[in-house]
Amino acid sequence: MYLLGFDIGSSSVKVSLLAGQTGECIASAFHPKQEMKITARQAGWAEQEPEQWWANLKLALAEVMNQSNVDPSAIDSIGISYQMHGLVMVDRKQEVIRPSIIWCDSRAAAIGDKALKELGQEQCLTSLLNSPGNFTASKLKWVKDNEPEQYSRIHKIMLPGDYIAMKLSGDIKTTASSLSEGILWDFQQNEVSKLVLDYYGFDASFIPDLVPTFSVQGEVSELAAKELGLAKGIKISYRAGDQPNNALSLNVLNPGEIATTAGTSGVVYGVSEEVAYDPKSRVNTFAHVNHSAEANRLGVLLCINGTGILNSWLNKNVGNSGFSYEQMNAMAAEVPIGSEGLSILPFGNGAERVLENKNPGATFSGINFNIHGMPHLFRAAQEGIVFSFKYGMEVMENIGIKAKVIRAGKANMFLSPIFRETLAGITGATIELYNTDGSIGAARGAGIGSGYYQSAGQAFENLKKLETIVPGEKTKEAYEAAYESWKAELRKAMNGK
Repeated sequence: MYLLGFDIGSSSVKVSLLAGQTGECIASAFHPKQEMKITARQAGWAEQEPEQWWANLKLALAEVMNQSNVDPSAIDSIGISYQMHGLVMVDRKQEVIRPSIIWCDSRAAAIGDKALKELGQEQCLTSLLNSPGNFTASKLKWVKDNEPEQYSRIHKIMLPGDYIAMKLSGDIKTTASSLSEGILWDFQQNEVSKLVLDYYGFDASFIPDLVPTFSVQGEVSELAAKELGLAKGIKISYRAGDQPNNALSLNVLNPGEIATTAGTSGVVYGVSEEVAYDPKSRVNTFAHVNHSAEANRLGVLLCINGTGILNSWLNKNVGNSGFSYEQMNAMAAEVPIGSEGLSILPFGNGAERVLENKNPGATFSGINFNIHGMPHLFRAAQEGIVFSFKYGMEVMENIGIKAKVIRAGKANMFLSPIFRETLAGITGATIELYNTDGSIGAARGAGIGSGYYQSAGQAFENLKKLETIVPGEKTKEAYEAAYESWKAELRKAMNGK
């Protein structure tokens, strides 16, 4: 039997088909080949048409089925990973009312800040584990206040993965994990948050019926089967936001385990059994994919906006812009740890939650015209990105997340030896790299949820480790000295001095 995984991103939709018995990826594809359109009608806004996700899913799925020549009747189940924090609204005919307000839209930030003040910080953090912030619930309040006609048409609200599941099955469902991402889940009561519903004045009927993250949540309908070229009745048995799902794809399910990504932005995601939160909301806590009332499994998420985008900016704008990333990495390796006094702050992609929503910008400091050249810039950039991870991980340590082993897919910044070695060196953690991604993780999740796999252990027994990076004792002091210099520059930038 085979397992399908859908990964609904804001840039593209990726589909992967796994052979259930071997865990081998038989075929994968993504669409569009260029990035999906994001509409920004005002500064700070970001919207996408949900139908765009569905259209690109169909194209990617068709490519996968053509590559694999697998009979659709041999597919056991489907898992869905999706961009977090988005808002999708449908009417009683399951038609989309307005474009989705997606994760990177910041229009509702002031609404969330006001809610935190009026509800009280302690009340919010103990119940929601987060500030209402700029998450899904606050985005819905923006619609209520600014688009009352559209708001009056709402039958159900969903996150992006719930929308895809609806298109597949005709059923509107959601999970506790999804609602926690939208700041609509009460961790004290283990139910939909009456605190948020009452404060924002939302009708409780807007919330879809709840299903477990791993469960048969619906089946592919006859209509969807015809549209997609699949067999009617394939089980839909897993859904999760992209960061919890990335952790799942790396078999990060238990307290103390950590997953990370470093693409355009970077994420460190650690699992805890303690109901804990950062008083300043510099990191966020959500229900992990295997969280339950009986066993707390909470995902503590650190997000850094400016990671790979800094490396990409240097690639495009420094020198002749003709270097490959491999050449940049080789040049960086010529420079000693600490980049001979050159420090780069990578915060050039907007306000950073870990910096209490401040935006110090990207800065280059300590440049010496007689010493520094392009190799120093390339190394200092990668060190600055890693140091921003370390800075946030110190916040995570305060609420019980201590990095001993960090797992990541071998992609993006983790292709760089400098990046990997610096992260291991400054955190003291062992780095494990795997050949997996979100769509493959979603397929494995589908196998767990449908019962094809008897346990998560069975689902991941064929997950292959590609590389292990162990921190070196000889370089520890050099990394720590470089990090302290970097933090001094950050303090100057934050204080305006």
